[in-house]
Amino acid sequence: MSTSSLGSVSGRSARAGRRAGVGVTRPGIVWAVPATVFFLLFALLPLVLVAVLSFTSWDGVGAPTFNGLDNWTKLLHDPVMTQSIWLTLVLTVAGVVVQTPVSILLGVWAAGHQRNRAVLSAIFFIPLLLSATAISVVWRAILDPNFGVPSQMQWLFGDGNLMGSQSGAIAVLTFVGMWQWTPMHALLYQGGARAIPQVLYQAASIDGAGKVRQFLHITLPQLRNTMITSVILMLVGGLTTFDTVLILTQGGPGTDTTNSAYYMYQQAFKSFDFGSGSAIALVLVVVATLISLAVVRFSGYDKMRGTTEGL
Repeated sequence: MSTSSLGSVSGRSARAGRRAGVGVTRPGIVWAVPATVFFLLFALLPLVLVAVLSFTSWDGVGAPTFNGLDNWTKLLHDPVMTQSIWLTLVLTVAGVVVQTPVSILLGVWAAGHQRNRAVLSAIFFIPLLLSATAISVVWRAILDPNFGVPSQMQWLFGDGNLMGSQSGAIAVLTFVGMWQWTPMHALLYQGGARAIPQVLYQAASIDGAGKVRQFLHITLPQLRNTMITSVILMLVGGLTTFDTVLILTQGGPGTDTTNSAYYMYQQAFKSFDFGSGSAIALVLVVVATLISLAVVRFSGYDKMRGTTEGL
């Protein structure tokens, strides 16, 4: 049989397969309906309602009253709001700076084949199974200035009241956040490290590169996309940190650890000013979205390509 005959036969077979539905993998638009409805009901609709409430005065009882830009004007001249934004940025940056190197090292180590690696990895990932509330309660008891560890080690912690100053309270919040969320980001880096082709390390070993040079020149560049994903998650998580502040410091001492999320809670559910609380919530949404888009834009994440391409 000639080549042209084979081509015509295969072409007829392909057309027959398409008519029979064989090989058609593109899903119809119906498959997107459940996710679309879920997004509209539980994401977009609440966001629209919050935006509307930010222009009203409402104490949670009765009907909201439209008050124009009063809530926004009040926030612009509120020193606590300004301080909360600064503190939110400090906690977010501190979380990224502290968690990123620890997560990378732990994730790369967990991707190896060391002895007892599986058991130790399981122990390291235990905080990932606990709720933020449970973790905050445990650390509040551990760091209690009267009965906790600091009271028994005054030679190291002084009077033992680590959360009695702003710097100490920020350090505690950063540490507890690292202890809670590092396992999740380490899990991301573990998956990324295992996806790196071993042929790169083999070639580097032949060229005489040691473990440190392999880590700096192979592992880190190959984990770039994973690092961007992790940083975005850290940024959004840091901007919306609430439960840890609520349980550990309650915004204190004074208002020294009142971040924007906790201030939103105070305005809405303690002062019953849901208009101002909605305005703060909308600010957080806008800031988190802009920062995430900036990271995506300037990191090239939107043009990400597989790191194994061309191998």
